[in-house]
This record gives sequence, structure tokens and C-alpha cells, in this order.
Amino acid sequence: MKKEILTTNNIVLNQKAKDKIDAIKMAGKILVDNGYVEEEYISKMLEREELSSTYMGNYVAVPHGTEEAKTSVKSSGICVIQLPEGVDFGNGNIVHILIGITAVDNEHLDILSKIAIYCSEEENVLKMVKATSKEEILSFFEAIN
Repeated sequence: MKKEILTTNNIVLNQKAKDKIDAIKMAGKILVDNGYVEEEYISKMLEREELSSTYMGNYVAVPHGTEEAKTSVKSSGICVIQLPEGVDFGNGNIVHILIGITAVDNEHLDILSKIAIYCSEEENVLKMVKATSKEEILSFFEAIN
């Protein structure tokens, strides 16, 4: 049976991160703990961030692993971390919604496309920042599952 890409287990609300490294590790841990990736995927997410920022705009970052990380992927999935106070991703880019992503084969292109379309509207992102339940966040991503 194929694993769902996003469940309430993959969503955490009202989190604080001291910096982007801390935030990315948080996302990686959720993906590991829920069986989407092996532990080494986290270090590949941090490597990827060093290559170029995963900040997308509109208060959203989408950290993911490098190409070499594919061997650590068990199943496609995303996690969503709500950071009401925000975390600096460099150059004054503050992230309030962090969406960790991992994918089998080229599924990440489809998943990223759906995330980008939804998050291109700042009002959609602000709804996620103000969401008070995991179910509310999940409902914003129904098209991804």
C-alpha cells in the first residue's frame, strides 16, 4: 500500500527554531520518524541548503535532499512546520511555513509544482500561518495527497 504524502503526523504547529539549520533538522526528523527517509537524509537536506537557499518566497521554504539523497528515500512525503515567530533563511527572508519534502523517482516535481501553485498566493500562506489545527493545514494540501 502506498503511503500518504501528508498526514496530521507530519504537521507540527507553533514551533520555534533558533536558525534555519535547526528548522531543517526539525523537518528531517519528522520525515525520518514517520518512515519516509533514512536518518542520513537530514545531512543531505543541510548540504542542499548550502548549495542554494530553499526559500521560495511568501514566507515559505521547501528544504529537501540532494540528488545523492535518493538512496535514503523510502517513500514520497512532505511535512509542514508552522513557525509563527519566523526563522531567518538569509538575506532577510523570514520563513513562517517550512515544508520538508522527499520523493521517490521524479515524484518531487509534481509535489513541488502543487506546493508552488498554492503558496504563490500570499493569502494562502497567511492562512497556514494562522491555522490552529493540523486538520486545517491538511485541508490546504488536499490536492497533494
